[in-house]
Amino acid sequence: MKRFLVIALSLLVAGGAMAQDAKKLVVWSFTDELQKMMAYYQKDNPDVKIEFTLVPNDVYQSKLKPVLQSGQGAPDVFSLEAGYVKGYVGSGWMGDLTALANGAGKNTIQYTKDVVTDANGKIHGMSWQATPGAFFYRRSLAKQYLGTDDPVKVQAMIKDLKSFVAVADKLKVASKGSAVMIASTGDLFQVFKSGRKAPWVVNNTLIVDPVMTSLLDTVKLFHDKGYEGRQGQWSEGWFAGMKGTLKDEKSNPISVFGYLLPTWGLPYVLKQNAPDTSGDWAMVQGPIPYFWGGTWLTMYSKSKMKPEAQKLIEYLTTNDKFLTAWAKDTGDFVSKSTVVDAIKGTYSEAYLGGQNHYAQFAEMAKNVSGKVLSGFDQEIETIFQEQMTAYQNGEKDKATAIKDFKEGVSSQFPDLKVN
Repeated sequence: MKRFLVIALSLLVAGGAMAQDAKKLVVWSFTDELQKMMAYYQKDNPDVKIEFTLVPNDVYQSKLKPVLQSGQGAPDVFSLEAGYVKGYVGSGWMGDLTALANGAGKNTIQYTKDVVTDANGKIHGMSWQATPGAFFYRRSLAKQYLGTDDPVKVQAMIKDLKSFVAVADKLKVASKGSAVMIASTGDLFQVFKSGRKAPWVVNNTLIVDPVMTSLLDTVKLFHDKGYEGRQGQWSEGWFAGMKGTLKDEKSNPISVFGYLLPTWGLPYVLKQNAPDTSGDWAMVQGPIPYFWGGTWLTMYSKSKMKPEAQKLIEYLTTNDKFLTAWAKDTGDFVSKSTVVDAIKGTYSEAYLGGQNHYAQFAEMAKNVSGKVLSGFDQEIETIFQEQMTAYQNGEKDKATAIKDFKEGVSSQFPDLKVN
């Protein structure tokens, strides 16, 4: 997820001083979410001693891998994110949580378990959240240019990629170029990525799914036709589009119709950065079911506290009381379907004009697949997006972009077969 801290923190959450030789559960993470969850766990388990260490995500793996390899100072429980979690599955560092996943976690949304399942069918992690993606759009712009802001009708208009492009063109024509479909072509990446049939690497061979070459065509079209705001994701201009304050190079106002964001995009991106637009948004699936991000918990395979580690993971990912409280306190979309079903009817999100986003996400999560992830994703996707940007900006043609992408992957991973 895009919520990373820039400082490292080591914190004892055991309620008072701890003896030097006291037995304690050591937990590492790159996200402060896990730190906040410890308060819930500690309240229900006051006698458990936990040492929590928060490490910045940009150095997390460089700190984590050496201790897992050596076993010296390794945490009992550690978290992994979507960009690299698959690379740890099959490493031998992640403990076997199959019994937990099939027992207390039997109602956990399936794709979150598929992500951490090895070639032998063993499950090595669990997540408290699911992160299906949606298209969030401005109701006022939908009424003005599409004639309705009704989510059912808007979804029918953008039900597939062809329809999505058609609406982008309609917005441009109807607004005389003052309204764009999205702020950045970068928003399309996660959507297309989830539409693949195969991951980036299969049998040690790079696979360029046709969906990704289609993405190159689509971002080029959006850029050249003026269907996007020509802003980088997470840039000042990208956020300005949410607020309704984006302007072009001639200082003319540009209205951004919508953003492709996952579950966490609502509380942590839209609501935090564009509070004044509350009530003028709605949410639909968009052209392709997708997910974006997520955090998985696992225990170290050589931990001397496996029962305690599994107990913590079980509580944070399967406990009904905790997951219900966490969902209601934070708005996070949790991964246990029975908890989701029990609470989804109680939501009415004022920011979305009263829409029940939780019930919507529950339906979206059913169509998500986690089987297209690989352990090479973070590095390969960085290379691909660099070439995608160069192609859309006219710095190179499509064939050259693809060739340079493959050469970049070969340089980064010389042992991979690249055709």
